[in-house]
Amino acid sequence: MRLLIVDDEVIIRTGLASVIAWHELGIELLHPAVSAEEALTRIAEERPHILMTDIRMNGKSGLELAEEALHLLPELEVIILSGYDDFSYAQQAIRNGVTDYLLKTSKPEEIIKTVLQAKTRITERWAEKSREGQWLRENRERQFIEWVIEGNTDAGRCPSSLAFGEENISPVQSCIRESSSTERPMSRQVVLIQAEGWSRSSDALLRFAVQNMLEDVLSGAIAQIEKQHIVCVLPLASELEASVYRLEDGISRIEQWLKCSLRAAVGEAVQHASELHRSYQTAMTAFRYRGLKDDKVWRYEEISSRQGGKTVLTHEEETTLGTLLLDNDPVSLTTWIRELIVKLIAEPDVTPGSYAACLHSVVIAGHRWLARTLQSIGREQPTRLEPWTPEPEKQATEIGDELFHHLYDLMHAYHSRMGQGQAAHVQKAIGYIETSLTQDISLQQVAGHVHLHPGHLSELFKKEMGVTFGDFVTDIRIRRAMDMLAVSPAKVSEIAAISGYEDVKYFSRLFKKHTGKTPSEYREQALGFKSSGSQGGARVQW
Repeated sequence: MRLLIVDDEVIIRTGLASVIAWHELGIELLHPAVSAEEALTRIAEERPHILMTDIRMNGKSGLELAEEALHLLPELEVIILSGYDDFSYAQQAIRNGVTDYLLKTSKPEEIIKTVLQAKTRITERWAEKSREGQWLRENRERQFIEWVIEGNTDAGRCPSSLAFGEENISPVQSCIRESSSTERPMSRQVVLIQAEGWSRSSDALLRFAVQNMLEDVLSGAIAQIEKQHIVCVLPLASELEASVYRLEDGISRIEQWLKCSLRAAVGEAVQHASELHRSYQTAMTAFRYRGLKDDKVWRYEEISSRQGGKTVLTHEEETTLGTLLLDNDPVSLTTWIRELIVKLIAEPDVTPGSYAACLHSVVIAGHRWLARTLQSIGREQPTRLEPWTPEPEKQATEIGDELFHHLYDLMHAYHSRMGQGQAAHVQKAIGYIETSLTQDISLQQVAGHVHLHPGHLSELFKKEMGVTFGDFVTDIRIRRAMDMLAVSPAKVSEIAAISGYEDVKYFSRLFKKHTGKTPSEYREQALGFKSSGSQGGARVQW
């Protein structure tokens, strides 16, 4: 709190300045002024809270100074210094708005008491203003949440903070007015902004700084922090694209000043505060695409027509993934993941849902590969690995790293159980066979994969598994077909192809030779058994 002393007598002004330890009273003493004229030139800039002035000075009097100073600073506390002969003037000054008066012969403790009383009055006014300001801020935030975020406009009157120049009228009245007016009503849109670039512990402070700057940089903007992002209601320029350019320019300026990174999703344009919630919802929809967009600013209209892209891996992609995991090749695995993500994001119809579903299918394929390969070599599965669910809002690099680490854990779980020696060669060969069933599999091909001579691998296979290489491949393909016939509605020809047989007639003969039934007979029996078991279970429960 600042105090300015004004007196043309050097003894009085230096005495008042030096006798009392003002700083210990929480008072910042400004350099004393020697005249009313000097004080008036400094008051506007230095803005003291308390003015202590002599009533009689050369030039303008203390009363004239007080009158002009109060005009400049209406809440200024003015204390008049007077002699006995000036008492009547002091009384008149108090009636004219001067706060208090002191005799020049007053003791220091009396001066201190008077100044502290003035300080108390100022502090009380500040507190009242603070409470009022807090109430206004809370009321504005509540109205923002109700109208923009929650869409609760039952109160019926447009908040003045959201009116953007409209009359504070009900939505019904506004609709009537707009329908009868030939002028195009002002449009506005909701923008969701993500702020990054400071330390994690400073995220909240960064959002607060961005919120404050948005309202300064973008004329007419109203911004509020909502959880982990900033919601901004922005009046539109005459053209939508011009509005986007204006937003991009404002974001760039804030990034330069705050040394941060901002991204914004823009909702639909609306023409009344009662429609702002719809704009907010569309902005939220667009905001969910932030992991699929490279732009700083993007609009809801850019993504609103998307129907969804690829959601599952093809059999070829799943086979390739299994081969990479079997090869224990982290570098190739990383490249495959990166290429898959780039391809998914590039799809014109990709949505966060389809993107996440396809990445999840990668995880499922990896777990399925681990279960099959371990089962085929007679090994138990490791302790259940923690599931991983992709978050499509994350950037491609980050989500790619997370997917790699999860698949790497699956790869490590398999190879840590492989063991060493001749049995390990056979186990690796079996894993390769399990992964490549949809392709032509030859002894030479598998031997090359495990770096053995075909004849030696054939001998090892017979020794470890008790069957020839060809019989083992046929057996595992038929078991795969049996599993699919029991659960999949796919055609027999499709199951034959997935099992590695292009000729469905040959597949059917081979299947009957191994199982005693045709594929159709096996499926009917499997489905009939499931149906009977389900009904029986129902009867028991009933």
